[in-house]
Amino acid sequence: MSKPFWLTRPRSDGGSDFVNFLPGNDGVEIREGSHLPPQMPLLKHRRRLGPAEAEACQRQLLQEAGFHRSEPLF
Repeated sequence: MSKPFWLTRPRSDGGSDFVNFLPGNDGVEIREGSHLPPQMPLLKHRRRLGPAEAEACQRQLLQEAGFHRSEPLF
């Protein structure tokens, strides 16, 4: 995982849940939250994982949690 990327999942209220993966020197920072425009995004969780763990997290979100790759929300 070498570049930042986003996963999103639409919600019934018109907003989106998001997961943003930001690779860095000491692992991958994962930011999870929700966004309902025009409100500010709500950051729910923030954690740092190793590259292999982040890849596994990405696969699980794509396969089991209904997320898909997306352009940045904001």
